[in-house]
Amino acid sequence: MTGMDDELLDALDPEQRQVATRFDGPMVVIAGAGTGKTRAITHRIAHGVRIGRYVPTRVLAVTFTTRAAGEMRGRLERLGVQGVQARTFHSAALRQAQYFWPRVHGHDLPPVLENRMSLIAETAGRMRLSTDTGTLRDLSGEISWAKVSNISPEDYPTLARSAGRELASVDPETVARVMETYEETKRSRIRIDFEDILLCCCALLAQNEEIAAQVHDQYRHFVVDEYQDVNPLQETLLSLWLGRREDLCVVGDPAQTIHSFAGARADYLTDFTTRHPGADVVRLVRNYRSTPQILDLANRSLHGRSSGEQGAGHAALGAVRLQATRGRGQDPVLTSAASEADEAEAVARWLGGLAERGVAYRDMAVLMRTRAQSPAVEQALTDADIPYLVRGGERFYERPEVRRALGLLRTHAKAASADPVIEQVHSALVAAGWTQSAPTGAGAAREKWESLAALHTAASDFIADSDDVTMAGLVTELEFRANAQQVPAAEGVTLATIHSAKGLEWDAVAVIGVAEGLLPFVLAKRPDEVVEERRLFHVAVTRARSHLHISWPTTRAGGGGRRRSRFLDGVVPDTSEPVQRRRTRKVSVATCRVCERPLGAGVERKLGRHTTCESSYDEDLLEALRAWRLEQAKERGVPAYVVFTDATLVAVAEQLPADESALLRIRGIGRVKVDTYGEGLLGVLRAHRS
Repeated sequence: MTGMDDELLDALDPEQRQVATRFDGPMVVIAGAGTGKTRAITHRIAHGVRIGRYVPTRVLAVTFTTRAAGEMRGRLERLGVQGVQARTFHSAALRQAQYFWPRVHGHDLPPVLENRMSLIAETAGRMRLSTDTGTLRDLSGEISWAKVSNISPEDYPTLARSAGRELASVDPETVARVMETYEETKRSRIRIDFEDILLCCCALLAQNEEIAAQVHDQYRHFVVDEYQDVNPLQETLLSLWLGRREDLCVVGDPAQTIHSFAGARADYLTDFTTRHPGADVVRLVRNYRSTPQILDLANRSLHGRSSGEQGAGHAALGAVRLQATRGRGQDPVLTSAASEADEAEAVARWLGGLAERGVAYRDMAVLMRTRAQSPAVEQALTDADIPYLVRGGERFYERPEVRRALGLLRTHAKAASADPVIEQVHSALVAAGWTQSAPTGAGAAREKWESLAALHTAASDFIADSDDVTMAGLVTELEFRANAQQVPAAEGVTLATIHSAKGLEWDAVAVIGVAEGLLPFVLAKRPDEVVEERRLFHVAVTRARSHLHISWPTTRAGGGGRRRSRFLDGVVPDTSEPVQRRRTRKVSVATCRVCERPLGAGVERKLGRHTTCESSYDEDLLEALRAWRLEQAKERGVPAYVVFTDATLVAVAEQLPADESALLRIRGIGRVKVDTYGEGLLGVLRAHRS
């Protein structure tokens, strides 16, 4: 072994080192959240290449998202390994199917549907069914589940009922007819869908020995990440890729099995040693992400099952108990609130307090069980003048506004302007629709702005961290990130469902709605469904690095009481949840200083007047404040709104604070803002007075 090999392995803990150095036969790695599984498997590949056990081009590393595959490729490149195929199941299958399909069928593989929902809507419309978004999403989910589970339309009604998958708006027999008609229409138009990619590849390998032999010769070594998320169709494809060989390393965490509704089967992971006798078993238990207090809560909530619950944790390869490696931090906040609105306001205050202590908004997140919980949080953050972004399911770099912005940046790069790079970025993004201040309210305009703001932040950070950066260099970097699906973090609190947050992490995480009916969700009836909800809560908790806030409302939106989630039994003392009544807000306390009528929320409270009432600020002063803010933003490489929002500047111009204490009385200006910008801001005010 060379010195370079020693240095590579010295970066690993004892369990990770086992993953990286054992190559005799199959291996299953049970990797808890934050235990460095990606580090372990990339070092396994790199070490295997260095000692001659692996040929890079004959390694296929499979994961579930383009982002994860891009991260794996990037890490391997930094370890000096080139040529490894790190792909999603669908990407690898599509590449093979496109290559071999013409050889068997004499023509190219049919194109993949660009929009399956439109074809499902067409099918539903022809059958005189509802075509509202919710129904179409449900139908799409059932079609996908049936296909990955190898269930035909004829068998769907019986198997769907036995699996408890009955929809509220469409009976199983109707779903089966939709499935059949959808498949017929798709075939008539010579198109395939997402699941068909895997089905076509499976058919090629299963029905053609020559093609299977060629694939077996090409790929000799396999690594599968997030193995707890494999569905029956993906497991079939993996078996066809492997053939009779056993050079396979799978990595997963039973505690993070949260996609069973989509067909994922954690038993492929937990029963791995049954299917592969003699397989090496390694457990990664050292968590490098979270504080001991957060991990203690995560362990107690996961393993403290209620009577009747069954599932991961009791199997031979069950969930691990995470062990802390970091020093002690702050205790998690566990609190109830009288209503969802009160809960959201409390979360906003907590996040604002962390920001005052120096935690960046981009390092904060609010996680929820369903998207329907988001509006209350959005309103509370707006009222508190805290920037936020809503994380959706669409890939960031495929959004129209992002594609257009990247095109404009390329145009600036080709023009070879002498202007500073940051100014060229501003110009390009403004042309794409970006503004320094976020639009008010939610909806498409807000989502577009969030995308462009995130791209602006990514570009600004790269410029600030690089020496002599050019526009061409910036574009090259952004294109690399786009290919790797490295989604930039905007300067705002992330609002996301727990499902969409899997694989991500933040310094501070607030988990809201941890109450019966919300988490576990009201539709989780069977014991296995409740266990999956418990795992979902575990995923939410383990996204937090240093600060964790868990809360629940004690009343329902439509009336009646709520009980905190059973997942907190044994974590929160029974005496810590007081009986609360819904609080009646006395909005008349905040009145307009012009007309003395009650104020609304957000901007009006900041200004101390209605936006329609006469303002008292000097236009020249406001312009001077904006010019100063722009200088600060350019100097720090951040969007202008991160320094101060327009509403805050208007409030400053109207209230004319003379010292730091007066500044601190303005909503949206806290201690960190004053320490960072106070002297300069007061200097602008003094210059205006003189």
